[in-house]
Amino acid sequence: MRTTVNHSLKHPENFKQQLLCWSQQFDDVIWLDSNKHKDKYSSYDAILAVDAFTSLKTDCFDAFGRLAEYQSSTKDWVFGYLTYDLKNTTERLTSKNFDGLDFPELYFFQPKKLFLFKDNTVEVQYLKMIDDEIKNDLLDIENFNNPTIEESKNSIKIKLRIHKDEYFEKVNTMLAHIQRGDIYEANFCQEFYAEESVINPIDTFTKLNKISKPPFATFLKIEDKYLLSATPERYIKKEGDLVISQPIKGTAKRSIDKAEDIKLAEGLSKDQKERSENIMIVDLVRNDLSHTAAKGSVKVEELCKVYSFLQVHQMVSTISSRISEDVKPIDILRTTFPMGSMTGAPKISAMKIIEDLEETKRGLYSGSVGYFTPNGDFDFNVIIRSILYNETKKYISYSVGSAITTKSDPLKEYEECLIKAKAMREVLEN
Repeated sequence: MRTTVNHSLKHPENFKQQLLCWSQQFDDVIWLDSNKHKDKYSSYDAILAVDAFTSLKTDCFDAFGRLAEYQSSTKDWVFGYLTYDLKNTTERLTSKNFDGLDFPELYFFQPKKLFLFKDNTVEVQYLKMIDDEIKNDLLDIENFNNPTIEESKNSIKIKLRIHKDEYFEKVNTMLAHIQRGDIYEANFCQEFYAEESVINPIDTFTKLNKISKPPFATFLKIEDKYLLSATPERYIKKEGDLVISQPIKGTAKRSIDKAEDIKLAEGLSKDQKERSENIMIVDLVRNDLSHTAAKGSVKVEELCKVYSFLQVHQMVSTISSRISEDVKPIDILRTTFPMGSMTGAPKISAMKIIEDLEETKRGLYSGSVGYFTPNGDFDFNVIIRSILYNETKKYISYSVGSAITTKSDPLKEYEECLIKAKAMREVLEN
């Protein structure tokens, strides 16, 4: 049973920064921030979950079965992540590429301490509270007055896992697969990395969030492993019997010139290649949702709508379904994961080809971070536009990708990757 206190905030943004700094004393931290984006499907403006009371850490073997057991038996708030490589538990697939990060393939925890932000109020929920613990913690947080965050001052030298000429060769190989009819579309990704490098995770996340302001910003700390994410994409959300998925496919750069910026957004909305990429993934998501949907309930709520973020314009579609009472929350994740926007179509063939051509195990990149509520609702994002960091190994990684279709030009795909990588590189090198 949780003890709940509602706390009014005079300066919510200051309190949020103080709270994130205060949270670093714990080994298990998940911070989710909407950055004030107006999303009709959002339940909270921001959430912090810290300090594991119970947890589940596992590899791919029966991962969703073990998560289902953990979530249903806990009957409480549960936060965590799914790595892309859980594809190996839903299909007969493998992941043998290089992994410099060593994140567990699935990790969820039941937080002792939970902070739920809405407007100018934070709802604080504590499990197994001791005396005046909430009151004392709130005082401690508010005493983090203008906390000084040590900047990451070490020089970071970014390396490419796949160099430009090799990238072109791999894209051409994928195009040959498309021409043979093996696939229609696949999301091909490449890693940028730094070895023997040290960063301050809070400082790096703060900078990345400031220049991106995405609707699904995520800071995750699991002992010595960190995710610093400026992702704009929702994977899937369940609220009651309603399920929503919002894949992103289609990217255009921003311009500081207002007239040119409008033209870039309009150009993206009319670009037939980008629209075809998006529509193919919409069809894939519709098919995935149909596995758990009530008959005739899968609908496309919004098709190929362009949204503008600080770094890029993106084409987003929204697909919904209704489920019956006998559908378990994990069943929805199991039948839709990995998300279509990060795989391709047909999904299994695309994942096999991706594995052969990519050089790095994706891990948490292309995976998802999110939470379950006590009644079995959930909300999960897509981990893109993110920096991953293993503090012990001093290994920093960020990956970017693009959808390869029959109309793809290898040079333009490479340039799209550089646009997506811009924010991460800027944060790490400056």
